[in-house]
Amino acid sequence: MNAMTQKELHTLSNSHLDALEEETIFILREVAAAFERPTLLFSGGKDSLVMLKCAEKAFGAGRLPYPLLMIDTGHNFKEVTDFRDFRAKELGAELIVRSVEDSMKRGTVRLAHPGESRNVHQSVTLLEAIEEFRFDALIGGARRDEEKARAKERIFSHRDSFGQWQPKAQRPELWTLFNHKLQPGEHFRVFPISNWTELDVWQYIARENIALPSIYYTHKREVVDRRGLLVPVTELTPPKDGEEVVVRDVRFRTVGDITCTCPVESTAATPEQIVLETLAADVSERGATRMDDKTSEASMEKRKKDGYF
Repeated sequence: MNAMTQKELHTLSNSHLDALEEETIFILREVAAAFERPTLLFSGGKDSLVMLKCAEKAFGAGRLPYPLLMIDTGHNFKEVTDFRDFRAKELGAELIVRSVEDSMKRGTVRLAHPGESRNVHQSVTLLEAIEEFRFDALIGGARRDEEKARAKERIFSHRDSFGQWQPKAQRPELWTLFNHKLQPGEHFRVFPISNWTELDVWQYIARENIALPSIYYTHKREVVDRRGLLVPVTELTPPKDGEEVVVRDVRFRTVGDITCTCPVESTAATPEQIVLETLAADVSERGATRMDDKTSEASMEKRKKDGYF
């Protein structure tokens, strides 16, 4: 780290985090007050851990008024699922896990081929969980800076009785007034950290000393370079013919299904060092790491219309 970057880090203000935190806490309390059966989506990833920290401040440790929900593809990084279980137990929170594999056994999810990514099929399992528990609000850690389709979302995003999102039918939210009205069978997806950026998240993690799964920080991993992405070499993502396997110092900017999530080259071992890398980044975290968003310009929007979070 050269003198210039050290100076930038020293002078970088995080006073705006107070306003972002206050807004998030307000939204979390609004959901608890306005809905009968809300749940907080919790993957063990950095955004959901930031949101969980705000929920602790909103209600107190061990007093969350809604359960945590995880939709598990069965292809998640073990470091993340282990941390998810540890954090939920530490908080004394109820953790509900529903699996894409169970949907496959029921026949509601059918893969085109055994190697197909299960990521997109989370929508089916999520909608089944909503029906099972009759959830009327699902709180998630999506942010508007992640991807173009996410930027179209309101904080309170209405979903119809089929779980579908209609971007042209979004409700206005002037003066932070949220329309909570629902018809039978409908629900809301609520995004309390919509107005945060990746940089805000890492500044908050640094300020609040939030523990994260180890793969968010630099570590050595076997990867192959595929279409400009560093694909991790695993049983689920083996190298293709002609690809060279190399060991790189990497970290994950975002964490999802193994079959579609890639790390980035990095030696950042602390939140402060990641803040500096984020300041210099010119590609969004999903754009730099997610294979499923490379299929088309509208891939995320299509999945959201089908019920994806």
